[in-house]
Amino acid sequence: MTLTPSPRVGIIVVGAGSGTRLGQDAPKAFVGIGGHTILRHALRGVFAAQEAQVVIVAPAGREGEALTDAREAAGARAELVSVVTGGATRQASVAAGIAALWPAVEVVLVHDAARALTPPDVFARVIDAVDRTGWGVVPGLAVVDTIKRVEGERVVEAVDRSQLAAAQTPQGFRRDVLETSYAVASEEYTDDAALVAAAGHRVAIVDGDPLAFKITTPADLDRARGLTTPVPAVPAASSGERMPRVGIGTDVHGFGGDGSLWLAGLEWPSEPALSGHSDGDAVAHAIVDALLSAAGLGDIGTHFGTSRPEFAGAHADAFLARTRELLGEAGWVIANVAVQFQSNRPRFAPRRAEAEAVLSAALGGAPVSLAATTTDGLGFTGAGDGVQAFAVALIRPA
Repeated sequence: MTLTPSPRVGIIVVGAGSGTRLGQDAPKAFVGIGGHTILRHALRGVFAAQEAQVVIVAPAGREGEALTDAREAAGARAELVSVVTGGATRQASVAAGIAALWPAVEVVLVHDAARALTPPDVFARVIDAVDRTGWGVVPGLAVVDTIKRVEGERVVEAVDRSQLAAAQTPQGFRRDVLETSYAVASEEYTDDAALVAAAGHRVAIVDGDPLAFKITTPADLDRARGLTTPVPAVPAASSGERMPRVGIGTDVHGFGGDGSLWLAGLEWPSEPALSGHSDGDAVAHAIVDALLSAAGLGDIGTHFGTSRPEFAGAHADAFLARTRELLGEAGWVIANVAVQFQSNRPRFAPRRAEAEAVLSAALGGAPVSLAATTTDGLGFTGAGDGVQAFAVALIRPA
């Protein structure tokens, strides 16, 4: 077996911020633009640049989603990716990323996921400048607006803009410089270059790019969405718009759990329970997998696995509501879902309409149709050992 050599460059992608100024329901890195999350778009530039170890710093509880985005963006470089949990401040989050770097890494780039459209050549310029100078390096743009110093409503004086630059990311450093600077930092700084400069190290500037703007406000989000074309995944319509997408999901659970049976979002008190990390609702779980598959967001294990204790014992409404949120953040709307359920029991027909209404409500009103059948005594469902469900989901661009 051929082992991939450990890269000398490490890129820390900071995406742990809440993004309150953006006015969205999700942490900033997981808001959708152009069919994928802000984080996914940022990673396109990262993986198109020089081969590097990539450490993503994600908010607590979103590590699985970040890893899914990263692996899909990385392709054959998936083994170079890891995800760590961010801290209470940006500085603490970067420190967590530094701690995850491999020993062979010599040059470290720190990049804000919110600068999602940064072109790969900016990364190349920063790496080259660090190698040439040994200094910290910041990409930046000349300030073109006239700048005024003000006090309240009064303009005090004009500022010489020829001495100013607007700093961007990725910011690059020798690893030893960055680590020692973080070790002695005694206050919070606005960016890593300021922290490194405060520790007594020199910082240079290279050309940034207008596309490397930071998505901070709703206006920035609108601008990014206007500049973003869908990530190629399925054939696009002739108009360039995204096409509706279809996903398939399946799930199996055996009888033998504690308490009542939960199936299709309903409790069946007189029936034996299914075994599982949550309530074993194979119908709901198949729907989740179908929707995630359609949107290219991984699978149920990624987002609801045994590493997520908050979903232990959870019912269909929790799973489906969270799945709907994930699709919304990625720019998708659920069109409809169809499910076939296979088992000898329970007798499903009398409660079909009730189950469809419950599942539809959990999906924000998207139509859900259910069908139930037996397998004429064949297989584990025919033997009465468990249940199986198959789901097909149709989604469309938001």
